[in-house]
Amino acid sequence: MPIVDASGCPINVEIEGPVKAPVLILSNSLGTNLHMWDLQAKTLSKKFRVVRYDQRGHGKSGAPKEPYTIERLGKDVLAILDKLEINKAHFCGLSMGGTTGMWVARFAPERINKLILSNTGARIGDPVLWNTRIRTVLEKGMGVIVEGVLERWFSKKFRTSATETVATVRNMLLTTPPHGYAGCSAAIRDADQRWDIGSIRLPTLVIAGKLDPATTVKDAELIVSRIKKSKFVKLDAAHLSNLEQAKKFTDTLTKFLAKG
Repeated sequence: MPIVDASGCPINVEIEGPVKAPVLILSNSLGTNLHMWDLQAKTLSKKFRVVRYDQRGHGKSGAPKEPYTIERLGKDVLAILDKLEINKAHFCGLSMGGTTGMWVARFAPERINKLILSNTGARIGDPVLWNTRIRTVLEKGMGVIVEGVLERWFSKKFRTSATETVATVRNMLLTTPPHGYAGCSAAIRDADQRWDIGSIRLPTLVIAGKLDPATTVKDAELIVSRIKKSKFVKLDAAHLSNLEQAKKFTDTLTKFLAKG
């Protein structure tokens, strides 16, 4: 489990799978950590060199007490690739991870083979919402937002039937440093890539959750309309579709990466 230095911030990285297999990077959402990908990594590491990491401000990575930018989050990915001496990799990001992936695909397309953007948007939410969220967690801590977040992240049926998974994600949220969450919230707040992603020419898979109120099907459709080589899949899930529809998500990703 290497630690990568990204301009003074330690980034926690976990690597699984055959050394000579194609590399696949998995990038977590706001308020989670690399363990949100446990189900995918278990399967994908049989065919891929899976590289998971905690976005700065999350998990075991450093959490500088300052606002972050999407450029900074993207450069963290490049620092990982450089440190691990990986010339090119597939990239899969969900929500904030997808926003990060768009930036990398725009500014360092030579480092990416195929791009998977899940439950994300070229612009996510409203600045007023993000400013309120930032102020709330810094003043009152993560606990006050957790239940509201879980209601948006999972459908009511899933919250009732998959209590263990929901409890695991609840713990991820509660253990995320408030200033790390706030720093990444600022990055999402300020990121508007709606027009810039039109420059992306990479083979791209866009995954949306039909029940996702945070990054809607319309948000995904906008990405698809801008990225010319993109494919579009909708799953019966809310925001964390990789957990709510784990098998379908993994199968969809695997099929996309397997195509020439």
